[in-house]
Amino acid sequence: MKKLQYLVRVNKDPDSDWGASVPDLPGCVATGKTIDVTLRRIEKAITLHLQGMRDDGIRPPLPRHRSVTPKRTERQVDFYATVEVAA
Repeated sequence: MKKLQYLVRVNKDPDSDWGASVPDLPGCVATGKTIDVTLRRIEKAITLHLQGMRDDGIRPPLPRHRSVTPKRTERQVDFYATVEVAA
């Protein structure tokens, strides 16, 4: 089975849980109390999002590899990771 790696933006504000979103899949998001939980949830969210697109007859976009620069401020953590899912 083919595997795809999607870029995931992970961030946290001081007064919130961790959040993750996928720039190539608008609306595909997940949250969690820890980074690990958030990454596991976004992996499931990506899989469900792609399956939903296929079920609707929409061809899911291939991941676009792009260069990103993480931002860090005193009040926010913001970085990128990749998540691999079965295609």
